[in-house]
Amino acid sequence: MKKKSNEKVVPLLPLRGLLVFPTMVLHIDVGRERSVAALEQALLEDNMVFLATQKEINIEHPEEDDLNEIGTLAHVNQMIKLPNGTIRVLVEGLERAKWTSYTEGDKYTTVLANSYEDSTEKTPELEALMRLLLEYFEKYSKLSKKATLETYGTVADIEEPGRLADMIASYLPLKMVAKQEVLEIFDVKKRLEWLINRLHNEQEVLEMEKKISARVKQAMERTQKEFYLREQMKAIQSELGDKDGKTGEVSDLRKKIDKAGMPESTLKAALKELDRYEKLPSAAAESGIIRNYLDWLIAIPWTKSTTDRLDINHAETILNRDHEGLETVKERVLEYLAVRQLTKSLRGPILCLAGPPGVGKTSLARSIALSLGREFVRISLGGVRDESEIRGHRRTYVGAMPGRIIQGMKKAGTVNPVFLLDEIDKMSNDFRGDPSSAMLEVLDSEQNNTFSDHYLEETYDLSNVLFVATANDLGSIPGPLRDRMEIITIAGYTEIEKQSIAKNHLLPKQLKEHGLTKSQLQMRDDGLLDIIRYYTREAGVRSLERQIASICRKVAKQVVSSDKKRVVIKASSLEDLIGKHKFRYGQAETENQIGVATGLAYTTVGGDTLQIEVSLTKGKGKLILTGKLGDVMKESAQTALSFVRSKTEALGLDPDFHEKHDIHIHVPEGAVPKDGPSAGITIATALVSALSNRAIRREVGMTGEITLRGRVLPIGGLKEKTLSAHRAGLTTIIIPKDNERDIEEIPESVRNDLTFKLVSHADEVLDLALEGDNL
Repeated sequence: MKKKSNEKVVPLLPLRGLLVFPTMVLHIDVGRERSVAALEQALLEDNMVFLATQKEINIEHPEEDDLNEIGTLAHVNQMIKLPNGTIRVLVEGLERAKWTSYTEGDKYTTVLANSYEDSTEKTPELEALMRLLLEYFEKYSKLSKKATLETYGTVADIEEPGRLADMIASYLPLKMVAKQEVLEIFDVKKRLEWLINRLHNEQEVLEMEKKISARVKQAMERTQKEFYLREQMKAIQSELGDKDGKTGEVSDLRKKIDKAGMPESTLKAALKELDRYEKLPSAAAESGIIRNYLDWLIAIPWTKSTTDRLDINHAETILNRDHEGLETVKERVLEYLAVRQLTKSLRGPILCLAGPPGVGKTSLARSIALSLGREFVRISLGGVRDESEIRGHRRTYVGAMPGRIIQGMKKAGTVNPVFLLDEIDKMSNDFRGDPSSAMLEVLDSEQNNTFSDHYLEETYDLSNVLFVATANDLGSIPGPLRDRMEIITIAGYTEIEKQSIAKNHLLPKQLKEHGLTKSQLQMRDDGLLDIIRYYTREAGVRSLERQIASICRKVAKQVVSSDKKRVVIKASSLEDLIGKHKFRYGQAETENQIGVATGLAYTTVGGDTLQIEVSLTKGKGKLILTGKLGDVMKESAQTALSFVRSKTEALGLDPDFHEKHDIHIHVPEGAVPKDGPSAGITIATALVSALSNRAIRREVGMTGEITLRGRVLPIGGLKEKTLSAHRAGLTTIIIPKDNERDIEEIPESVRNDLTFKLVSHADEVLDLALEGDNL
């Protein structure tokens, strides 16, 4: 490109959103006053104007800095005034030009423009670039809807390189900035190269658009085909009697499946079953089975969870408000919260609350859920014999459904509830399987993240669930299952704790249930204590609650029948309401007796005291055992007898007593099964007492296993046994020396009332329990 030698002052016509290339003929609508004045001035002179594009399209009155310096020198061929006052101008771009001086007049603006003309010389390189540009433009014309093959024919005959570049640039869908960039390229060779690169990129974009369009078209065709087939299916279903068809139902199910948040594998299985369901007629038997299966998959929580409330003080307040004592359990829950707060992630622990009935195991689990802010769900495992109760039935069975675990998760509605497995020790097994073995996977934190239910046939994550099991007797729980749980033993309540529970929980509850107020029924502490001592003897508080309910009923009758406004319950008035005392309190026996020893036992309903009696009759040495004793207790009796026989001389007994007398050992309450080794020292003491005619101290209770050589071995359930001794009024407890560490678990109020004697040999037991001189 070469610059012309002459400079020319011409009127300026600013353009908004428009650019005119040289050789380009175009109609322009002009409405601004200064622009109209510039056109009128051009017509008065030589019809020449300078066309400059605004940098910002929204400027109404552009100034010098708002316009591009490089524009087009154009000739005004025609000007027509339209009815709306706008001027329509036909302009023809002549040459590139650059203004160097800007003069803003009263009516219009003029610029001093230097014009440039393209070189017409054609070198081999320019010829090659022109051919390549035309080749690209031809391909573009075939792919694009904005340029046609007729357009290509128009530009193909142009011989001048610069003019060819400008014509092709005017046909390309370029943004205003790109068009200005082309206009400012004075070098013809660089202009051709720029356009070749741009057309190459446009060609790739158009080819990609074509592929995308083809894919969309194919998908549309497939959708239309599916629509047609679905309409046919609806017509067929209508003929078969299904008037509405399944389209709406399937669509609704699909939306629910998408929203359920299932894992990828489960989602695929659900959609596969949905497709099967859609193709089956409603009358088909399998249709209902599949629908029920899909409903279960949708109803089970997959992602919904509650946010744990990790405030330890709040949790402690709730636990203390709802339960008296039970410090070990409360401490364990607070520890879990503390660790959860520090780590932000912890799999739910598996706790087993073991203890006698009525100590609050179930209500404690509910309080744990409340303190954590989680949903609570409970299932009872008592009497469950079928493995399918846990794992579910396979869908091939009639009436198949998921197991109780998945049913419980559906009821909870979240993936992290507190899940109570009540009475886990009362599961059994038969020919239908072993449910306790099925529970192994549920209660194993390393496995339950992929729990498999036979009905679902897909794994389900139970790792976020906080499982709490309850049991009365740990001995009936299989070892592998017991190993997977953290055992927390709840022994029972002391008198003080029972009194507090009755005042703070049981009495208000029963008053509300019986329609009474605190002013109508007042219970003094001495009356409450007498109910605990003389009308109940249990580890828990259920019998206590029943006695309080009985009193409330009697008082309700008095209030209604005699218009009494206030009834005060004290110790002296209990016999009139609930009868005479049912139990003795204070002393297990009124006097020291020969051949009667008080043993301490641990049962599924808590601790208890046993009166073991030994009687001698003339005979030939027969050992008679009565009282519904189990095998282990019978062996303990035989072991105790063998020990006594081995010590006849040291004990000062008749060496031939076993040949002259029959020995009858009896444990009262024969209808109640009794078993265990811890009655060994009690039986031995009762035997020596009967054979030596020495009485046993009535205030002494004992527990411990005995060996043939007289060693005293440790026992379990010391806390429960001690509480039972305290309830029975005993003051001295003989226990094995190895159980000394367990004394700390006993409540302080009970420890202060009892004297513990630690023994390691039966001789020490006899010295402490029998009256008379030491042996």
